[in-house]
Amino acid sequence: MRLTWLDSNSWLIELSQIRILLDPWLVGTLVFGNLPWLFEGKKKTSNPPPEEIDLILLSQGLEDHAHPPTLTILDHNLPVVASVTGAKVCQGLGYTNITPLDHGQTHVFRERIAITAFPGSPVGPTTTENGYIIRDIVTGESIYYEPHGFHCPSLQQQSPVTVVITPVISIRIPFLGPVIKGGENAVRVCQWLKPQYLLPTAAGGDVEFQGLLTRILKTEGSLETVQKLLFDANLPTKILEAKPWHTIEI
Repeated sequence: MRLTWLDSNSWLIELSQIRILLDPWLVGTLVFGNLPWLFEGKKKTSNPPPEEIDLILLSQGLEDHAHPPTLTILDHNLPVVASVTGAKVCQGLGYTNITPLDHGQTHVFRERIAITAFPGSPVGPTTTENGYIIRDIVTGESIYYEPHGFHCPSLQQQSPVTVVITPVISIRIPFLGPVIKGGENAVRVCQWLKPQYLLPTAAGGDVEFQGLLTRILKTEGSLETVQKLLFDANLPTKILEAKPWHTIEI
């Protein structure tokens, strides 16, 4: 298994020589609802998109997961597995091979990789996006990914995974509550899934953020705090700190 953090929520996952591009933001700025005054992210370093992608996997339909400028430049014939809202974004951009996954559904790719969707992040009053377990059917190597730290209790019935990718730091909007849940939520999902490794996501390693929203967001917790909580819970899970565009081999 090879995991490359492409910054923010974006990952390149390599399982049994199958290359999965997860929630890619690779080019341009990150803006929600065409409101750069509210929130805008800019990459400090420009990197070309990874080559020889086999599958695009999207957990949400929001711009930081289904980033329209990035999806516009990628090959529209690539197969896409996505949440229902992420699938709609790809349909609007002209992708030709899209598999929407609702909660509890599994898609098997090339008879080797099983991708199962679980309830993930709530987006608005009526939509809950996807978390995923991605499992190599032959070797058993597996990843659980949920980018905002909202973990479904039904995960307690799942087999252990090799790696959990989820935030370790919490971010909240005053008077509205958390938009990203790290800390104890990261530890709880490790208690449920018993991973060997925990990789933080949703941070901005090589990104600059600006706009009104960035001034009111409150950050809580740290990687060191979560590592101590894992130790106190007698969990052997090791935190691996990823660096943008550096590959971790597991």
